[in-house]
Amino acid sequence: MPRQFTPLETQRLILRRFQESDLVAFQAYRANPQIEKYQGWGEFTLDDARKFIANQGEGEPGAPGVHMQIAIELKLTGELVGDVYVYTPEREPEQARLGYSIATAHQRKGYATEAVTAMLDYLFGALNKHRVGAGVDAENTASMALMERLGMRKEAHFIQSAWYRGQWTDEVQYAILQSEWQQRKA
Repeated sequence: MPRQFTPLETQRLILRRFQESDLVAFQAYRANPQIEKYQGWGEFTLDDARKFIANQGEGEPGAPGVHMQIAIELKLTGELVGDVYVYTPEREPEQARLGYSIATAHQRKGYATEAVTAMLDYLFGALNKHRVGAGVDAENTASMALMERLGMRKEAHFIQSAWYRGQWTDEVQYAILQSEWQQRKA
């Protein structure tokens, strides 16, 4: 049984469930072509955002088969700056996948590093996951640099493995084990 998700706090951020008041900011950054180009979800309307937030429901990050987005809020202002995605495969509950999106205006301020670090601490700590992986578009060099800064290992580069925006793109896979994360934190 997964633990109840309690918001995670970092020095500058709060990672929490999405709420109705996030609607406009969430839709704005999700609809931004600079954000979407590495995600592949296509057009993202206010109605899409409303349905997405409503569908987050009561799921728990780390629960087998649950896909969940966690909102990233600035502590100082309460502003939504992005989200972290968490998925635990149903057949491999000791593993997790993660992803993230940061609104363009808030990029290059260390928020993604801070949020992903907090999520890795949560996944390896409270949820005792064995391994966490992430996939990234091979053109997203900033995201690959973040994963490598956090100690994630590049495990594969798949050639033309994902269909995004009407074309085949390469995807790079990263992962880190709980023991490796704990060693980095020690």
